[in-house]
Amino acid sequence: MSRAPWIPDALTTGPFNLEEARRHGLTKDHLLGASWRRLGGGFYALRPIADDPGVVLTATSRRLPATAVFSGRTAAWLHGLDLPPCAPVEVTLPLGSHISRLAGIAVRRSDVSASDTVTRRGHLATSMVRTLADLGRHLPLVEAVAALDMALHQRLLKSSDLRSWVCIHPRYPGIRRLRRAIELAEPATESVMETRLRLVLVLARVPRPQAQISLYDDHGHLVGRPDFYYPLHRLALEYDG
Repeated sequence: MSRAPWIPDALTTGPFNLEEARRHGLTKDHLLGASWRRLGGGFYALRPIADDPGVVLTATSRRLPATAVFSGRTAAWLHGLDLPPCAPVEVTLPLGSHISRLAGIAVRRSDVSASDTVTRRGHLATSMVRTLADLGRHLPLVEAVAALDMALHQRLLKSSDLRSWVCIHPRYPGIRRLRRAIELAEPATESVMETRLRLVLVLARVPRPQAQISLYDDHGHLVGRPDFYYPLHRLALEYDG
């Protein structure tokens, strides 16, 4: 009968490196076993928690200099948006940083002021406005608008916040794309697929529909709340999920 692997309690809640493993009685050979997963950069985690974003981001933080901040979709997830935080992990480093490549990490260089940084879930990240500005500048247009819709619908920021950011940073790369994304954003949108459907219409030069409009009959009774509505044509559209 084979012995159960030795799993120290102190190593079951987060990432650790080889030195920490040795302090708890494990060797590098032990970490090759099925109980553990290598995260990269010399860090490991217990296999059942190795894919947890919090574990991955903590390990990533320990690999980075103190000047790094989580940004892009990773920062958006830290702010509560339903975007993938670790595919890859996205970070921003100062323009003068010499780090250009880290396995599993997308590194971007840009100056991020103190006013553009916050702490979320214990990690340093770009602020909500800076995060959405970055997504609007770098993601494909449809994905950028979907992210803006999500944040605006959750009232994490206002369109005016983004417009102010654009006015302050008119020469940033991708600023024209961000302006277009702000124009197309719709706070009433309730899902990513609604965003996609609306943009199929708008980008095909169909008039922009009203979103999430409550419709009533002549007696004031609610008859429906379609995703999109064209009042002139009395045409309602619904995305069937």
